[in-house]
Amino acid sequence: MNLKNTILLSLQWLLICTLIGMFSGSASAFFLVALEWVTQTRENHNWIIWLLPIGGLIIGLLYHYYGASVVKGNNLLLEEYENPQQPIPMKMAPLVLIGTLITHLVGGSAGREGTAVQMGGAIADRFSNWFQLDKIDRRTILILGISAGFASVFGTPLAGALFALEVVYFSKINFKSGVLSFVVAFVAYYTVEFWQVEHTHYSVPILPEINGINLVWTIGSGILFGFAALLFSRTTHFWNRLFTKYIPFAPIRPLVGGAVLAIIIYRIGTTKYIGLGVPEIVNAFSNPNESYDFLLKILFTGFTLGAGFKGGEVTPLFFVGATLGSALSVVVPLPIALLAAMGFVAVFSGATHTPIACTVMGMELFGIESGIFIGIACVTAYFASGSVGIYASQIVKGPKYHLYQKINRFRLDLF
Repeated sequence: MNLKNTILLSLQWLLICTLIGMFSGSASAFFLVALEWVTQTRENHNWIIWLLPIGGLIIGLLYHYYGASVVKGNNLLLEEYENPQQPIPMKMAPLVLIGTLITHLVGGSAGREGTAVQMGGAIADRFSNWFQLDKIDRRTILILGISAGFASVFGTPLAGALFALEVVYFSKINFKSGVLSFVVAFVAYYTVEFWQVEHTHYSVPILPEINGINLVWTIGSGILFGFAALLFSRTTHFWNRLFTKYIPFAPIRPLVGGAVLAIIIYRIGTTKYIGLGVPEIVNAFSNPNESYDFLLKILFTGFTLGAGFKGGEVTPLFFVGATLGSALSVVVPLPIALLAAMGFVAVFSGATHTPIACTVMGMELFGIESGIFIGIACVTAYFASGSVGIYASQIVKGPKYHLYQKINRFRLDLF
């Protein structure tokens, strides 16, 4: 390839990254503003929670009649990356946006990452046709969509770029994809900044000395965070299988699930386990949580998503990790904010098999000074969380894959 063609190709990809970043970032900015509005509306009018069955039915009917081809959500993006077949339908973006906003308006427990990533993926894949890209370049496009969506919704461009690469375990990734993932992540991030949409800020004001005892406590906490990630993943899959088995007609699943959720929320008398739970996450950095808070969030989120409501899993994973870390502060001699920060990203690491991205995310959110503790917690949770994550279609490879292969062979030999 001569110099002229190289320059033209580079300019083409720079244009693609800029457009994907701007469109995805703008979509995320709108989504974040709308999400804040529906959350405040629900908090100011708690009676809306009784509309959970109606909201669930609307979501179920929308996906049954209009969204059957995109109902797999993030798993569809991962499947198309691994084995490109058909373009991601553009309707994925508005459907997941509407579904997620309804879920949060009526009181479901869900996140926002899945929505932003799916919008980013659907927007990005348009460029595959517009620029007549082949299968290899289409994989790059899907990585760009995931990167842009993640970076823009959480305000973490480095982690967003790495997450897009790591969630597919760097499979079939070339140097170009790696570089462009970072470019589009920063474009999407600064697009949200341009729209003056703020992200939540966290602080870890006190860091302990880096010594053997504190590192042992960090590893022990990381193991517990890994177990929490395992429980979260298994719970979500369990409820999905249960609803699918006993309620064949998909639109009825969130109707029934919504009715059960509304009754349970009324009975327990608190809304702390529904929605994103950001206020509770922030509080976890300064005040110890109850030992059961993280368990209830796992149950609420698993039930909500398993029933067919829409939204992501990552912010609930942040909630689970932060509240578990906060609760551990009464027995683990590490600062409460550090434990909450470690749990915040380590549970996410275990549930998505992305320890590198989660370590970098921790440093972006909580400061590079906490990187040693966060990195150890993320890697430990990654190994301790089992071989099944929140994304059923994710290909799990690398050290974790080989570890559990050896464990399974040992079990077969033993029994």
